[in-house]
Amino acid sequence: MAECYPWQSATWSRLADRKQHSHAYLLHGPAGIGKRALADRLVALLLCQNVRHREACGQCKACLLLKAGTHPDFFLVEPEELEKPIRVDQIRDLVGFVTQTPQLGGRKLVLMEPAEAMNLNASNALLKSLEEPSGDTVLLLLSHQPSRLLPTIKSRCVQQACPMPTESVSLAWLAEMLPELSESTRKDLLVLSGGSPLKAVRLQNAGVLACREQVVDGLKKLLKRQLSPSALAESWNSMPLGLLLDWFCEWALLILRYQMTRDITYSGLADMAKVIQYLGDKAATDQVLAWQAWVLEQRQHVMNKANLNRVLLLESLLVRWASLPSQS
Repeated sequence: MAECYPWQSATWSRLADRKQHSHAYLLHGPAGIGKRALADRLVALLLCQNVRHREACGQCKACLLLKAGTHPDFFLVEPEELEKPIRVDQIRDLVGFVTQTPQLGGRKLVLMEPAEAMNLNASNALLKSLEEPSGDTVLLLLSHQPSRLLPTIKSRCVQQACPMPTESVSLAWLAEMLPELSESTRKDLLVLSGGSPLKAVRLQNAGVLACREQVVDGLKKLLKRQLSPSALAESWNSMPLGLLLDWFCEWALLILRYQMTRDITYSGLADMAKVIQYLGDKAATDQVLAWQAWVLEQRQHVMNKANLNRVLLLESLLVRWASLPSQS
């Protein structure tokens, strides 16, 4: 059985209580809030041959096959490699599956995650199946960034926003999942995850706090001219590029916020608060805005799986960062 998170109860009730299901759903929301668990739960419900109290029974032939990963009427679409796009050939296989007759005599289910990973050709190939579904087929598309989907795909799905848990609910859940950590550390993880509790657990398991400490220490030494941009970029060789750019986007926003308000009560996590204030006092606002635009552009390239020179990108990023105080 897929895990049921406490913040999903109302959403699950709306989905499970539907008398007639759409041919396509788009479940969307930030990464790390349990969309996949919700989708897995719905897949199990719609394939189950003996539904009980709005839940899959877990014991019928369909449930056992699904649990074993061998259900003939279930089709999963994911990138073949991490950080790679979903290709048009995968969608053609999906279309072939959709046209088949269900082998167990019930529904056919397709689950795609993340839907925004489709390249343009794959997206166009999917449209026909969304326009003219075959038989009793339900497509579940999961998206962390629905703005990256073609409008024609979104318009052909029932869009279901997945709820973001409140801070108190997230922290209570994290206290159960990560009891070995202090409350302040769990709060820091939740901030780093953008409020997504499942992502916070993944960050902890990936050692992101140690990574963050290394990044912050390096940036402080860079501003003090104790490290060169090239040396610092080299030391970050194993760190996820997307994560680094996310942090720099946040820091750019915090610097601008401080410059506009001169309010130091919110400067993000305490580890960078003094740096944010220092750069806010020393850097020219128009230069910070230009730097922010550049960082956002590079982040978009990374999200779009562009073929970038990682070393040159990081060196350029750090050169621009180090030059901010001299541009006031």
